[in-house]
Amino acid sequence: MDRTLLKNKFAEQGIRTKEVRGDYDLNPTMERNKQSLTPAAVLVPLVLRQGNLTVMLTRRTNTLAHHPGQVSFPGGHIDPKDISATDAALRETEEEVGIARKHVEVIGELDTYMTRTGFSVTPIVGIVTPPFEVIPDPIEVAEIFEVPISFFMDKDNHKKHSRKFEGIDRQFYAMPYNKYFIWGATAGMLINLYDVLKSIRA
Repeated sequence: MDRTLLKNKFAEQGIRTKEVRGDYDLNPTMERNKQSLTPAAVLVPLVLRQGNLTVMLTRRTNTLAHHPGQVSFPGGHIDPKDISATDAALRETEEEVGIARKHVEVIGELDTYMTRTGFSVTPIVGIVTPPFEVIPDPIEVAEIFEVPISFFMDKDNHKKHSRKFEGIDRQFYAMPYNKYFIWGATAGMLINLYDVLKSIRA
């Protein structure tokens, strides 16, 4: 996948009505969060490396209050000072992994993702152009790694797992890759990315 194909595909996406996805998609009987959701944004970083495309992900530290130790995209709450979800995603990316805005070309958005834990997440998709240096925030980020996009574009790698939550079996998407267990909201957003890009040959 090259830059032009990616940009054209997300330009096509821009003319459709966005959907809302979430932890409830695989669990229609799950009780939805009755409180107002906290607006958040993440960057889905697509890294162009010598003709190959990778997806950058982080592993959160075990000391965080929300989703400790899980694999996620860089991102977080939309602060009052942020002028948009895109601004929040770029700010959080620079804070968490040290990649400056000048290295990111924003090409579009995925569908809003609602989490059971009370967040309404806007995933911003950006092409990241090397060379750049990553500097993980030691408080939030335990590790930064990249996965070839071809892995996510192979539907055989889209798994469904289940766990008991409050005594009830809950299903969720999972994409185990080497030592990393990519699941939950992050896996759901990657399914959305697959849906957008599946007509492009990797």
